[in-house]
Amino acid sequence: MLDSNQIQEIIPHRYPFLLVDKILELESGKKAVGLKAVTASEYYFQGHFPQEHVMPGVLIIEALAQTGAVCILSVEANKGKTAYFAGINKARFKTKVKPGDVLTLEVEIIKSKASIGIGSAIAKIGDKVAVEAELMFAIG
Repeated sequence: MLDSNQIQEIIPHRYPFLLVDKILELESGKKAVGLKAVTASEYYFQGHFPQEHVMPGVLIIEALAQTGAVCILSVEANKGKTAYFAGINKARFKTKVKPGDVLTLEVEIIKSKASIGIGSAIAKIGDKVAVEAELMFAIG
C-alpha cells in the first residue's frame, strides 16, 4: 500500500491536482488499485453543478490515469520519468460520483511496447461501475 506521500515520489502531481489518495495494490508495470475519497470540499464543486455536486467525468478519468501512471512509473526503468496521456478510447460514464463516495480506481496495463501503452481502467463505487475507459500513455 502507498500513501499520498509515496504516490508523490512516483508521479509529479500535487494538490489540488493529485486525485489519488492511496494505492491499495500495486504490481509494477501490470496493475494498480487506488482510492479517491470524494468530499464536499473539493475545489471543483464550487463551479461544477453547484446546485447538484457531481464530480466531473474528466477528473475521474484523470484519477484513473494517475493510478495507471503509478503502475507504469513504478517500474525500475521508468523511475523519474513522466507518463503523458496519449489517448482515451471507449470511455463510458455510467453513474454520478458525488460527495461521500469512495472511488476504487483499477488500472490494468493491457499493452505496452517501448514507451507507449494502453491501460484498461475502471472506477467503481462499491461494486457499481461509475466510469470505464481505455487510456493510452506515452512515457517521456
